[in-house]
Amino acid sequence: MISRERAQHMDGSDPLFAFRDRFIIGDPDVIYLDGNSLGRLPKATREWLSVALEHWGSRLVGGWHEWIELPERVGDALASAVLGAHPGEVIVSDSTTVNLYKLAGALLEGASAGAAIVTDRGNFPTDRYVLEGLARARGLELRLIDTDAIEGPRPEDMTRALAPGDVALVCLSHVAYRSGALADMETITRRSAAPVIWDLSHSAGVVPAELARRGVEVAVGCTYKYLNAGPGAPAFLYVRHDLQERLRTPIQGWFGQRDQFEMERPYDPEPGIRSFLAGTPPVLDLMAVRVGVELVAEAGIASLRKKAIALTELMVELHDEWLAPLGFELASPRDPARRGAHVALRHPEAWPITRALIERAKVIPDFRGPDSIRFGVPPLYTRVVDVWDALDRLRALVERGEHREVDAARTRVT
Repeated sequence: MISRERAQHMDGSDPLFAFRDRFIIGDPDVIYLDGNSLGRLPKATREWLSVALEHWGSRLVGGWHEWIELPERVGDALASAVLGAHPGEVIVSDSTTVNLYKLAGALLEGASAGAAIVTDRGNFPTDRYVLEGLARARGLELRLIDTDAIEGPRPEDMTRALAPGDVALVCLSHVAYRSGALADMETITRRSAAPVIWDLSHSAGVVPAELARRGVEVAVGCTYKYLNAGPGAPAFLYVRHDLQERLRTPIQGWFGQRDQFEMERPYDPEPGIRSFLAGTPPVLDLMAVRVGVELVAEAGIASLRKKAIALTELMVELHDEWLAPLGFELASPRDPARRGAHVALRHPEAWPITRALIERAKVIPDFRGPDSIRFGVPPLYTRVVDVWDALDRLRALVERGEHREVDAARTRVT
C-alpha cells in the first residue's frame, strides 16, 4: 500500500494536476468526491457567464443572432472532444429524461402491439420511468432483466433478454449509476437485433465513448457531472447521420421547425439533428457546457481515463487494507477495465456514515440506498492525496464510532 508521501509524489508528476487550479475550490480542507453527481465550477465558466450577462444587458434580443445556433455548435464540440461522433450528430438541449423520451418515442413509432422494451432492473430510475410510461401508453411490454448488482448488464444477459420474442427497443447505461460498472457497449450494440439507446450520463467526459467506431446508433447523457456544466445544465442527444431522416421526435417544437420564423406554416421538421430540438435553448447554460467540453478537450479523454483508473485503483486498494476489516464491502467491479470513475462501498450503516463524513470529516461522497456510499473521482480536479486522505478519514471516523453520534434522520438530498 502506498504512503501519503507517495500519494503526494504521484500528484507532483501528474500531467493533469494543473487543471485543479482552474476550478473554484471553496474550502481547501473539504475533499469533494461527489463530482459523479455534480461537477465543480470552472473559473472560466464564471468569467464567461459574466460576459454573457453583459451581452444580454447590452444587446437584448439582438443577441439571438449569435446565440441561436449554440445547441449545434456546442453539440459539435461535444461530438469531437468527448463522444467520438461526427459533426451534425449531437445536439445539446433539454434534460436527459426529455431526450430519452424523444429518442425512445421516435424508435418505437410503428412498434407492433405487445412488443418488448428491454432494460435492466438496476438502470437509473428516470430511464426506467420513461420506458414504463411509453410501454403503458403504447401497449408494449416493459421487460426488466436482472443483472449482477456489481458487474451490470453483460452481453450474455442481453442475449437471454432478447431471446423470448419481439423486442422493439433496448435501453442501457454505459456506466451503472450505482456500482460504476462499465458495460461492453460495442459488443452489446452489435449483437442486438433491436435498436439500443445508451445513456452516457455517468461516462461522458471521463470514459471514451467512441460512438462512431462502436456502431452506436443513438445515445443521451447529461453535462453536469464530469463535464462540469452546472446544476440542471442541459443534456445532449446523439443520432447517427443515417438515422436522422427516418426518426421523428414525438415532441414537435418550434426550434425543430424548418424556417422557424415563418410561423403560419404547419410543422415541417428541420433536416438533420436540429429536428430534435423543441423549445427555446437555455443560452447561459449552453455557454457553461461549452466551457466544460473545452476543458475535457484540452486534457484529452484518454488522459482522463488513465487517471480515473489510477484513482479508483487506489481507492480499491485502501478499501481492502483499511475498510474491509471494518465491515465495508466493495460494490464496484474489481477489474479497472470494467469500472467508470466512481467506486461504491457497501456498509450496513452507510447512511449515518455518509452524514458523519460530511458533517465531521469534511469528506463529501453521496449515498444510494439501501447501503451504498459512492465516491466519485473526476480526474480534472481530484488529487491522489484526496483519495488517500478521504479513506483515511473514513477509517478513523468508523473506528471511533462517530457515525453513531450524528442525526440519522434521512434527508431528501445526501
